Amino acid sequence: MATEKWTAEGEAVTALILDVFRLNGRLITAGDRLVADLGLTSARWQVLGALANAERPESIAWHARTMGHHRQGVQRIANDLEKEGIVEFQPNPHHKRAHLVILTSKGRKLYESAIALQTPWVNSLSSGLSLKDIAITQKVIERLKTHLELENGNAP
Repeated sequence: MATEKWTAEGEAVTALILDVFRLNGRLITAGDRLVADLGLTSARWQVLGALANAERPESIAWHARTMGHHRQGVQRIANDLEKEGIVEFQPNPHHKRAHLVILTSKGRKLYESAIALQTPWVNSLSSGLSLKDIAITQKVIERLKTHLELENGNAP
């Protein structure tokens, strides 16, 4: 049995982590419902978002690291999206095997349709929250994410 006790901060972060897990599950369920009629899932939508918001075309491995996911899972989704003409792979001048992945025009329109559904939903969800509280929450999440990345030997 462990003899070390949580600090007050450690106990609070443990409670926060559990709430984040619960929130994540609810966000995935809500996202799945929100974009189901578009033929998307939250996972597919997340990959589309990563591609749409990237500053330039990047490899699957790069996107997976940015999203905090395993490369294989993102690759599987990207392969499915390619079969549907939503993304395409292009040669990578810096790496022979790690192709770049980009949205096609069909993919961009699909992502924009998802955002059109998400906008009123998130505006309603955020009702009653202050910008200050949201900023503090983002700061705490970013700090925890950075600690985890450094702990795992990943540069933030």
